[in-house]
Amino acid sequence: MLTVRPATPSDDPALTRIDALTWTAQVSPAPPRPEPFLERTPVGEVLVADDDGVVAGYVIVGTAPPAVPAHDHVRHVDGLAVHPGHAGRGVGRALVDAAVARARDTGGRKLTLRVLGPNTRARALYRRCGFVEEGVLRGEFVVDGTPVDDVLMARHLDPAPP
Repeated sequence: MLTVRPATPSDDPALTRIDALTWTAQVSPAPPRPEPFLERTPVGEVLVADDDGVVAGYVIVGTAPPAVPAHDHVRHVDGLAVHPGHAGRGVGRALVDAAVARARDTGGRKLTLRVLGPNTRARALYRRCGFVEEGVLRGEFVVDGTPVDDVLMARHLDPAPP
């Protein structure tokens, strides 16, 4: 059974492995990171998809910069990945839904994310989950010698149901 729960320190090896398995230049302009996942990501910002005791994916949800009071209502997805062996089983959708719930539960009224233009699979998932493109930074990154767009997407959040 698939559930989404807060990450714990014991999830670090699985998160590090998923990160290594899913990194490509199509999903991140930054080089792969060798250090353990939870050494670079606060555990309190990570939700994991747990498929009968196996970590199948993660989403990172935190506050969005800049850290000013007028921006306190915005939360940001800072990463999402699904283990390739669990792709196509609804893990990504469950993680996005959990990110939306986390954003609402922490007082967020808007959830934002950035996704590379060529990552059409992720962009389609986010659209299915109610995100819209709010802007495109044309040629924001140069990956393998090719200019790549950075697509800004967001979902405005209704208040949590009673």
